[in-house]
Amino acid sequence: MVWGDFLNSILGFFRKMSFKHRVFYIVVFLCFVGSLVFVYNNHAFYERPIAKVIEVQITDETEVVDGLDNRDALFTQHIIAELKNGEKKGSQIHLENEYSLSKAYDYEFQVGNELFVSFDKNSSDESKLTGTIHEVKRDKYVMFVAWIFIFILLLVGKKQGLFSILSLVINAVILSYALDLYLEKPDRSLLLICSVAIILFTVLSLLLVNGLNEKTYSAIIATLVGTFVSLAVAFLVIQITGGEGLRYEELQFITRPYKTVFMAGLFIGSLGAVMDIAITMSSSLFGLYEKNNNISTKALVKSGMEIGRDIMGTMTNILFFAYISGSIPLLILYFKNASPLGFTLNMNLSLELARALAGGIGIVLTIPIGLYTTLFFISMTRKRARL
Repeated sequence: MVWGDFLNSILGFFRKMSFKHRVFYIVVFLCFVGSLVFVYNNHAFYERPIAKVIEVQITDETEVVDGLDNRDALFTQHIIAELKNGEKKGSQIHLENEYSLSKAYDYEFQVGNELFVSFDKNSSDESKLTGTIHEVKRDKYVMFVAWIFIFILLLVGKKQGLFSILSLVINAVILSYALDLYLEKPDRSLLLICSVAIILFTVLSLLLVNGLNEKTYSAIIATLVGTFVSLAVAFLVIQITGGEGLRYEELQFITRPYKTVFMAGLFIGSLGAVMDIAITMSSSLFGLYEKNNNISTKALVKSGMEIGRDIMGTMTNILFFAYISGSIPLLILYFKNASPLGFTLNMNLSLELARALAGGIGIVLTIPIGLYTTLFFISMTRKRARL
């Protein structure tokens, strides 16, 4: 009965839509179903062998205790899986997997998991193939989560949600291309490449979501100025202090200048928060002006500063928590192994705090920049209205 009422409400909602909207949602639903069917049956498109787990058996279990009385358990799994692609498709392969109870660096596999594997060289007997597990095939999980994100954006944002998805895809392509340019020729300036990418990110994102209007132009200018100024301030501070207190150990495995890579990440990382502040200031002030065309500049300045103060604290906290949250696993690991508090925080949080502070500087600077940039465009709009 409940499901019947639910389906009736969905059908009623669907009937109220215009023909154009019906076609759009039908196309989206077909894309959803088609993409899921594809990722569940795309094994032939992979060059590496893929095996689906059909049987799991634990063959060994060992309890481990270290010198700090940390307790864990090690398990050994014997896995039988069916090959889903390649010349040996349909054959069974025998695999061994070791995992810990904490699962810090390993995985426990279950029936239904799909794994990328390789064959052992001495596994010439087709009746009992053996091999090694490399990683899990995760594309179907990523696709499912991506569609949940898309549906939420479309339901909440409707047309703007669609353009937000489009801008996200375009930005991902631009970022991938920008990094490829740097990796192909390391002598190219990473900061210059990121600067061009940031300009493209800002212009395309704001134009797609908000359209061609003064509100968008104001947000674009405020975002670019705020981002570049915040980077300049952060660079100047690091140069004056000589990078004192910054620990680059987490970047030790890259084969590029780590300080340049850190500055590029700092640059791109602060862009999102700065862009949010800029469009919030622009939209709010233009909204006040559109409701009351006779509102004074002084009143707009006062309202803009109040809006800026209201969002400044929350946005700074968002940046702080977003950066710090990524270090929680390492913090727990260090504390679990009796590392001193100061050493642990210094090793794991110095770069994250620097990123959060740089983003915070960008937020604070963008408030007056966004305010007066928006006032300039409002004044231009007033002059055109008087003519």
